[in-house]
Amino acid sequence: MLKLLDTMEQARSEVKRVIQDKTLTHSQTVSALAKTAENLLPYPEGTPKEFSEMFDKGIICDLAEGHAPYAPRYILPDYEKFMRQGSKFLRLEPPSDLYEALNSLLIFYRHVPSVTHFPVFMGRIDRLLEPFIQHSDEARALIRGFLIHCDRTFTSSYCHMNLGPEDTKAGRIILDLEAELQHCVPNMTFRYDPTATPDDLAELAVKSALACANPAFAFDPMYVSDFGGEDYGIASCYNGLPIGGGAFSLSRIRLNRIAEQSDSMDDFFRNRLPRAADALCRFIEAKIRFIVEETPFFRSNFLAAEGFIDISRFAGLFGIVGLCECVNHLMKLQGKPAAFGSSEDANQLGVAVMECLQQEVGRFTSAYSAVWDNHFILHAQVGAENDEGVSPGARIAIGSEMPLYDHLRQAGLFHRFFPSGVGDIFPFDTTASRNHAAILDVFKGAFKVGMRYISTYAADSDLVRVTGYLAKRSDVAAYAGGSPALNDTVAGSVESFDKRGILSRKVRSI
Repeated sequence: MLKLLDTMEQARSEVKRVIQDKTLTHSQTVSALAKTAENLLPYPEGTPKEFSEMFDKGIICDLAEGHAPYAPRYILPDYEKFMRQGSKFLRLEPPSDLYEALNSLLIFYRHVPSVTHFPVFMGRIDRLLEPFIQHSDEARALIRGFLIHCDRTFTSSYCHMNLGPEDTKAGRIILDLEAELQHCVPNMTFRYDPTATPDDLAELAVKSALACANPAFAFDPMYVSDFGGEDYGIASCYNGLPIGGGAFSLSRIRLNRIAEQSDSMDDFFRNRLPRAADALCRFIEAKIRFIVEETPFFRSNFLAAEGFIDISRFAGLFGIVGLCECVNHLMKLQGKPAAFGSSEDANQLGVAVMECLQQEVGRFTSAYSAVWDNHFILHAQVGAENDEGVSPGARIAIGSEMPLYDHLRQAGLFHRFFPSGVGDIFPFDTTASRNHAAILDVFKGAFKVGMRYISTYAADSDLVRVTGYLAKRSDVAAYAGGSPALNDTVAGSVESFDKRGILSRKVRSI
């Protein structure tokens, strides 16, 4: 009884803190209160006994999914099916013109849940709209209003649209509008395929990215190979997932924390890393089991009932951060210089860490992740609270960057390990940002050396790609000064701006 009273007292205190927080909008307050209520429940049955110990030591992080997740973290509905058949639940017929198509999508988006309570995948938008484009001027005006609506209504930079790889009138309109509108929402990825994407379209995407940090570039052939076809989408930050499915859950380990608690290389590879990987796999499985077996989502939600998603196309995501710091610490254990990025020995040690982790994660069989042969997919996660001194995913620490082409080759060593998402960010100076063809050539070279995802922005841009999502410097400064922010992700960006040095990234020249 005492424990329950303590919990209720803590809950009351948290509720009061939330409702008195002047930096929250009304919808942000409602979401925070819902999370407080959810976290009154314990973690799901099956959570390993090692979880609390590893959580307290900073090894495992649940990425704020809550103690009792009641819907999948990331959902990628089959929007093309929706455009063909409409929805009985939403009382929508298939659209017959561009106005109806845009209106139907906005209605549908409102009913797609996620960990953020906003749609993390908004479809291959150019492909969805292209059949309805007749008059370019009218289309531009309607799509402009649609994009403004998305930015003001779906106030999370984790909302994500895809473009490409083929050339479309809709895609060109959107790329041109993005540079003008300067939006944080939606996040966008351009799926680039050198055999399908004309250079002038890709250069238009580069121009847009330099102006507003949108879109990022994904190497479509690599994703198509990993996912067995083009039926995948990029969601949230840069999460590659099956369309018509998604991710049940994403939790992660901080590799650097494991290394710091290891006595030797042998202790790290034989004991600490396998033990942490197994504990996280069992924790992810417990959360998935709860969603599938103890919530009604897949039995009652219209997305499943009408065939816009299928449970067989969902998987669990196993995330990592801190590979850079992990390798540097392991190098020190051997009495060698810590130089992840510039040292071949350190880079090959990083590959060995990932090969070991890949093997350990592959040992675990999930009862639910059918789309990935009943295994979890590795993901290079980009960061969360309390990650000070921890580099995102497999990235080189800010301040240790190498010359551009060396950096690209180094990143290419690691992107193959992460089918569900990995990326590197390269801001360019003003002179380079005027040479779109040259930057496209850089991206082409990056893909040839093994990179799957790359993003950029101009060094003087107000819009910055924080980790995998976007924020405005001006919004972050206003929020830090005590003003509410319409965009939910602004609050999470303050720590990245202040403590993780993202404004100190090496600016590239060509």
